[in-house]
Parts: sequence; structure tokens; C-alpha cells
Amino acid sequence: MSSLKLFQEKGIRSYWDDQEEQWYFSVIDVVSALTDSANPRDYWFKIKKREKIAGIELSTICRQLKMEATDGKKYFTDCANVKGLFRCAILTAEISKATFGMTPSEYKEFKGLEKKNQNLRDHMTDLEMIFTMLGERVTTEISANEKPDTFAKNKQVAKRGGNVAGVARKETEKELGRSIISDMNYLELPSDSIQTGLKSI
Repeated sequence: MSSLKLFQEKGIRSYWDDQEEQWYFSVIDVVSALTDSANPRDYWFKIKKREKIAGIELSTICRQLKMEATDGKKYFTDCANVKGLFRCAILTAEISKATFGMTPSEYKEFKGLEKKNQNLRDHMTDLEMIFTMLGERVTTEISANEKPDTFAKNKQVAKRGGNVAGVARKETEKELGRSIISDMNYLELPSDSIQTGLKSI
């Protein structure tokens, strides 16, 4: 049974699985409702690609279901139940929290990013991005070595990968005598700082 549910005045396509007795929701529609992205399909594709690099395979959390599109035809699209939607956010949050002591949502608030479609990475300094990538890369390597087969194990791997980056960040801060966690966003950085950051990457 398919239906259309409203969230913040935006329609989210949903499907009721009689055997599992639970609702599945179109991930693209959820992304559209939560981010106000002009292209939610592309936004979701980039998220899946980014998290796969970080060792998190989001396709295992989703299932393909046929849902009606705006042209009236039905196409296969990524869908997830409520638990699956939360899992995507939790694994990403584990890496970030272990690396910086903040979840992505907390980090966005710290940087004063109030708009839903403002990507945290677009507003990171070069050092913040380096440690973000370190946490994700280490998580990828641990995941490749251990091949975690449950959500709990994936969560622990994400935490361990982020922790490696967190330790490295703290050691770097000791050497520099300052925190590398900045409350500035990309638009607030002086142009010469942006150029310096680009050259150093």
C-alpha cells in the first residue's frame, strides 16, 4: 500500500509493507524535506558516495521500491524505514563526534549555519577538512579489514576511526597552541586565508 505523507508541507512518498508491518519512505523525498535542496536526487547520490568512502555502505540500509513519480509513472527508488533513516545519521555522527567532539548538527550550530541546505563541509577550514577526511579514511580501512556485518559493529568502527582523527587533532592543537575547530564559516573567511588553505591542501 502506497501513500503520500506531508512533512513541513512537502510530500513524502511512503509504502506500507504488510509482511514486515512497517512503513518505508522515499529517501529522496526525505532529503528534499529536510535540506530544501534544489536537486535532492543528486544530493542523496553525493551523500551515498561520501559515506561509502568513509566505510559506510548506505545501500545496505535502503531497499529499492517502485513509487509513483511526478510524471505518473512508477520507478524504483531508494527507500528506508524509520530505523534505517536514523542509522544513516547515527554512523556519520559517530565519526564526527569522535573527531571533533560534536555531531554534524552540533557543528553546524557552532558555525552559525542555520539554513538546512548549508553543507557543513563547504564551511570548514583546511585543517577541519583534513581531520574530517582522516577520520573517514581510517574508518574505511578498519571496515575493509574487519568487514563488520551488523549495525552495532559498524557503529564501533565509525567511533574508532573518528577517535584516531580526534587524537591526531588534539596533538596538532598542542603543537599549534590553539584549537583547530573554528566557528567561522567559509563565507566569513578572508580571501587570503581561503587561498592559503587551498595551497596547503
